[in-house]
Amino acid sequence: MNETLHDKGYKRLFSNKLIFQQLITTFVTEDWVKECDFEQCQKIDKSFISEHYKETESDIIYQVKFKNKNAYIYLLLEFQSSVSWYMALRMLNYVSNFYMDYIEAHKSARKLPPLFPLVLYNGDDKWTAATDFRDLLEKPDLLKHYAPQLHYFKIAENEYSTESLLEISNLVSTLFLTERSNDIALIKSQLLALFKSKEDKQAISILLNWFVQLALRGKKSLNDYQELEHIYQSEEEAKTMLETTLNQYGKTFFVEGKAEGIVEGQSKTLILLLEERFGCLSVKQKEMICQFNEADFTQVFKKLFSVKSVDEILKVGN
Repeated sequence: MNETLHDKGYKRLFSNKLIFQQLITTFVTEDWVKECDFEQCQKIDKSFISEHYKETESDIIYQVKFKNKNAYIYLLLEFQSSVSWYMALRMLNYVSNFYMDYIEAHKSARKLPPLFPLVLYNGDDKWTAATDFRDLLEKPDLLKHYAPQLHYFKIAENEYSTESLLEISNLVSTLFLTERSNDIALIKSQLLALFKSKEDKQAISILLNWFVQLALRGKKSLNDYQELEHIYQSEEEAKTMLETTLNQYGKTFFVEGKAEGIVEGQSKTLILLLEERFGCLSVKQKEMICQFNEADFTQVFKKLFSVKSVDEILKVGN
């Protein structure tokens, strides 16, 4: 799937106040969440992401009422397939930029408002990066309290089982389910179950339309994300849309997605094994391995321990 297309769709989803609220109240396990007034929350239309990262991630900033004072929640949507080791440093930079912008807009302010940094990660790799900036420092106690401090909260979609998501059964858990499950019937039933609930129909419709875009992957242009705004008026209308989409594209999408997952796993395994034997591979060599198909991997693994160089392996895919 086109990453930019995916990012913009996710950003539109969490720009809906109900979907954002459910993300925080369901998946952020902090006591202070209970004291937030989400009825008065509003999204701040301002991006603080540097040009270097614009193609792979998005940020959303909400202003909420916390103990009758303004507070901010900085949500970073992380779509890279691998974990960003220096996320704590990047988040420190984003938060600093936010505060610099804040004092420009509030020149009379002498105190800065509280801000909660949150990373939502939907990649396949296990999240192993430090969530505390001090853990990135070689000797964090060397200068003690002079070292910068920042801790961010992380939500990794792959840490939730299908069973736990089904138990939660709200808009955000269903979104996570559509991203991580290959069970078409299960996803369809969960999406329609939301329509039977008393949830906001606009929020449900955005999620339904997101799933259509997911199933059509690549068959829509970026401009077609306006279709996320279509609101379904009845469960029957939503059911018809889902069935039409799944009949046309769904089975192909899920079968291809599963196959792609297998090939990706084989690529990672092969790279690890080759580096164990021959040392670090170049970026070009890794890219060539990632172009292998399942038939190529079958040949490669049969001769893996008899070859004398990486080049002998790379010839298989040519």
